Amino acid sequence: MFSTMTQTSQNHTVDVSDGVLFTATLSPHRSLSRRGFTILMVLIGGVSFWVGVAFLRMGAWPVFGFFGLDVALIYFAFRRNYADARAYEQIDLSRQRLHVRQVSARGLAIEYDFNPYWTRLIVERRSWGVAGLLLASSGRRLAIGGFLSPDDRASFAEALSTALAMARTAPTGV
Repeated sequence: MFSTMTQTSQNHTVDVSDGVLFTATLSPHRSLSRRGFTILMVLIGGVSFWVGVAFLRMGAWPVFGFFGLDVALIYFAFRRNYADARAYEQIDLSRQRLHVRQVSARGLAIEYDFNPYWTRLIVERRSWGVAGLLLASSGRRLAIGGFLSPDDRASFAEALSTALAMARTAPTGV
């Protein structure tokens, strides 16, 4: 179906040969590369340093320290953002099961199995786009793709819905 939806947020493949009809790895999108982060921090640090030196020369020496604090806070906010980007969701669909593995940024994994024949994909729509995706089966609901953009959620919902329909109609003897 899709080889790549966006550069870093999700990948989908369909391979009927080994019984896997659909597989997707969903991960948060980060638009700033490591190199971009380094360049940004050098620029922010340099500007803060020189503006701080100007205030230091005017006699407002406490301002110099606050500029350093600002740079440190920006640095730690970005580091936290990059750490959160390690979270991902792995979704594998065969004719017999829909397997979802959600891995947190800390590496804790929770796995869920659903019967694809009875599983529904609920798409929560708002005026601005797709707000959420839920898998529902046997009274259970599981939110998926929460870190995707609304456009990526819509695209992924279409791909997963098509794959679920294939799983329900595909012959079981293959």
